[in-house]
Amino acid sequence: MIGSLLQDARSRLASAPVVAVGRLVEPRGLLAAVRAPRIVPIADAWSLGVLLLEAGAAERLWGTGEVVRARPEDRRGYTAESARRRGELAAAASRGGFADGVAVQLPALEIEVAALGASSDAEALGPLAIVDGVPMVRWSPAAPLTPLAPYLDERIRLLLDPPARA
Repeated sequence: MIGSLLQDARSRLASAPVVAVGRLVEPRGLLAAVRAPRIVPIADAWSLGVLLLEAGAAERLWGTGEVVRARPEDRRGYTAESARRRGELAAAASRGGFADGVAVQLPALEIEVAALGASSDAEALGPLAIVDGVPMVRWSPAAPLTPLAPYLDERIRLLLDPPARA
């Protein structure tokens, strides 16, 4: 059932804008001392709230994570460690081949759609769960589960026809 919901969403989103999805690659071995981490492109996806739905031939689905805007590395004095980390990620996206200014989604996790029906633990599968045979989504950690079908409908409507000044 969830597969058909996602397939329907893909067909409805064919003309919608996509976002870049990347993965952080940390150098290993001898190269770790001389190469900096980089964010490499892995796909384009539609951003549907807490979900990233791959726009390509592969039918991957991710839970959203961080969003960074690629920019060259710079030397700044940061007042917060979190700001320093975001600056490092932005530079890693630039080193990974993203054009300066491009927003890159770093998914928190890849969701195995096939595993949804096999598990009863909603937390282990990120924002998605199956409850009494109904696909559900949790749009924030504190929010209750809500049916996936109307959630996707709303998110697709917002992506295709955003509110004024959004």
